[in-house]
Amino acid sequence: MKYFGEGLSDAHKALNKIIRKEDEIEKAKVLFLDLHRKLHLSEVSKGEENEVDRLLGDLKADEYAVMPTGKDETIAWALWHIARIEDLTMGILVGGGNQLFDGGWKQRMNSPITDTGNSLSDDEIMDLSRKINVTELLHYRNEVGIRTRNIVKNLSSADMRTRVPSSGLDKILSEGGVTKQEDSVWLLDFWGKKDVAGILLMPPTRHVMLHLNDCCKWKEFIRTKKRYHGMRDGSDQELLL
Repeated sequence: MKYFGEGLSDAHKALNKIIRKEDEIEKAKVLFLDLHRKLHLSEVSKGEENEVDRLLGDLKADEYAVMPTGKDETIAWALWHIARIEDLTMGILVGGGNQLFDGGWKQRMNSPITDTGNSLSDDEIMDLSRKINVTELLHYRNEVGIRTRNIVKNLSSADMRTRVPSSGLDKILSEGGVTKQEDSVWLLDFWGKKDVAGILLMPPTRHVMLHLNDCCKWKEFIRTKKRYHGMRDGSDQELLL
């Protein structure tokens, strides 16, 4: 069910059709940047208020750490996950440089992990969600989004067809962006099969669309249901489910 981003799937399909065409590189970049700005808080692109502003603008601190059902994650986890993946793929694999995340950001966000969170158990997701400083997490995601936009503005048509470097994949692993756990390390193989265009079409766009849709669904669930998995009752001692 669609909760977020009406029309974004069509824009993504249009981008997919032209992103590797040499004579449409500038149009492709404009389309990417327009799509990308709708997936971040408006301060990232200095634009008008958007759906992400409305999604996060009135969330209470404890709502970030609610796991609606045992099949879901939390809004805090989703924001961490999409921010880390965009940082790693855009900064290292596309930009050929470094990720923004470092010891300073880890401390500011009070995060117990450095990787994307793919292999976390429910208990570990809840631990991350309760510990993380959401304000700093949003600041980090904003910086990642700004850096992505700067990288894309400088890409050429030839860049779009360039394969992801194996050295970049090795760098992500060595820096703890992914772990050697099965549910995490598969990302390296997935990204390693792509060119730059393929990366732009997934981690900073479609991947984010899917997770923000989940966040909107969870927000609605949290505010309409009285009982849900992973939230504590008034005594803060027992899970409701």
